[in-house]
Amino acid sequence: MLDVMVAQWPALLVATAVTLLVAVAGGVLTEIGPWYNSLRFPAWKPPNWAFGPVWTVIFTLSIACAVLAWAATAPGLPRTVLVGLFLLNAALNVLWNILFFTLRRPDWALLETALLWLSVAALIVFIWPMSPVASLLLAPYLVWVSIAGALNRAIVQLNAPFAGRPHPRSA
Repeated sequence: MLDVMVAQWPALLVATAVTLLVAVAGGVLTEIGPWYNSLRFPAWKPPNWAFGPVWTVIFTLSIACAVLAWAATAPGLPRTVLVGLFLLNAALNVLWNILFFTLRRPDWALLETALLWLSVAALIVFIWPMSPVASLLLAPYLVWVSIAGALNRAIVQLNAPFAGRPHPRSA
């Protein structure tokens, strides 16, 4: 696997740059402040410090997946679909942070979580015929989005409604 990564260094650079962009955007958009701390959470919520290491592993595996999938996918339409699926996933990943933290609408973020989950599943299914190993590298991402979706659902149930609630910065 390492030899493929080295041989595909341009793909490695692009995948790393895009992943870093998504990670930085997510970090900038994630504000753990008064509004977030005022929410009620289920007892099983992971501690805040766990999210960074989990996302680091997921993003690292995603980079490896992208490079292996690029190497295994035929040029032309298949690679265009591959890139499109990864870009869609990246956009949905960032959009969740906007909905949840910036707009303070966990209810909307919950709906978007289904799309994020489907985008990860679509990548796994699309990549599998070309590279089962690359496809399996996304399994932790799918599991994490499932956990995050369950957590998001619990937050909505414990804190709804969100519409009409004053924004902390304007209150």
